[in-house]
Amino acid sequence: MKKFAKMSLVAAVAVAGLTTTSSAKALEDAIKNVDVSGVVTYRYNDYEDNYDDKNGDGNKEHFSKSSNNYKISLNLKSKVNEDVTANTRFIIGGQNSASEASLSTHNDGDGQLNVTLSEVNFVYTGIANTSITFGKQALATPFTMARDSMGNEQTGTGALAVTNLGPVTLAAAYFNQTNLGGGNSDITKTYGEISDQLDVNDDKIGDITGDENVVFVGAMASFAGINIDASYIDLQDIADAYTVGLAASYNVGDVKLSPYVRYSSLDLDDTSADNKLFKVGINAQMGIFDAFLAYGHTDKEGGTTALDYSADTGMDPHWRVTLTGINDADAIYASIGAQVLPKLHVALKYSGIDTGSKTTGTGDQEEIYTKITYDMSKNFSTYLQFGQFTKDKASGSTDKDVDSTIGRLNVQYSF
Repeated sequence: MKKFAKMSLVAAVAVAGLTTTSSAKALEDAIKNVDVSGVVTYRYNDYEDNYDDKNGDGNKEHFSKSSNNYKISLNLKSKVNEDVTANTRFIIGGQNSASEASLSTHNDGDGQLNVTLSEVNFVYTGIANTSITFGKQALATPFTMARDSMGNEQTGTGALAVTNLGPVTLAAAYFNQTNLGGGNSDITKTYGEISDQLDVNDDKIGDITGDENVVFVGAMASFAGINIDASYIDLQDIADAYTVGLAASYNVGDVKLSPYVRYSSLDLDDTSADNKLFKVGINAQMGIFDAFLAYGHTDKEGGTTALDYSADTGMDPHWRVTLTGINDADAIYASIGAQVLPKLHVALKYSGIDTGSKTTGTGDQEEIYTKITYDMSKNFSTYLQFGQFTKDKASGSTDKDVDSTIGRLNVQYSF
């Protein structure tokens, strides 16, 4: 793929008329120094939603929602000199600068995709054990989603410095502009009436304009197979948050165990309410079998501690059931699986949220589904998911119960 890209560029220059030996040689040398990588993803979602008397006419209502989703990311990395590397990232997808293109099979035709420049920055490595990134770059924090093969990505313009001091790594960043808000976070997106738009004490994260200054500091350390991290972020005049995480990996006989725990807190600047989310989980693997179990809990004052559902400080390990943004609730995520063939993995997954009688933002949620993954090669993978999703109406609201059949096909190629 890299050779094809390089040859195509050289051919295009030749056709354009740059035929002198010196010019052609200089351009050819520059192109040889470019590393090309990326991901191509196609996803088909099919949700058959059944509402209990949604319109108040005594009849159950059925709504079918299916869509074709596409996203291509292309990364170009070029070594400028011994100390500087230039990076760019292009997203081929939706109108949002970092999202996929989603075309409804009921309401849309086979539209075209948009091409946008998502990142452009320079990395300086002239200081020992240190890298400094300047420019438009991914927001690589536990509170955001820096890269995603399908979904939104958070970016910002500024500087990020990372230095390694033996077992400890320190990071600090300042951004004077981000793409947070305006639908650039999966939290600010809605998927019909199945999931509610995130609301933090009546102050939507989607109200962020993106011109707020952002300060981030973090530290990571590894001792005796145990990884510890702590981070803090401040969004000017919006909120500040911190998180502490612990993860480990060790063997007990023939069983490989990977436990983790994380505590996160976010405080809005215009309210005294605190948003807290605690989660603990463990992955286990023995031979061809694997299992996963996790528990999460949110504070009664609020459960928003992430700027994206898939961020480390959120809790969205499965499909449509997410604890992020739901206050005073408990969640259980579990799965069992088996590598039945060298290229075929089968798993049964369950997710459930108990909101109790105090939560008014949403009702109890539950999903159970089968996931079949086929890895044809190291760079080409396909999975199929099919199951059931239910959501009870919120306490004290006029919402209706939802009972849905959910299906998904995902195909991904990386290069």
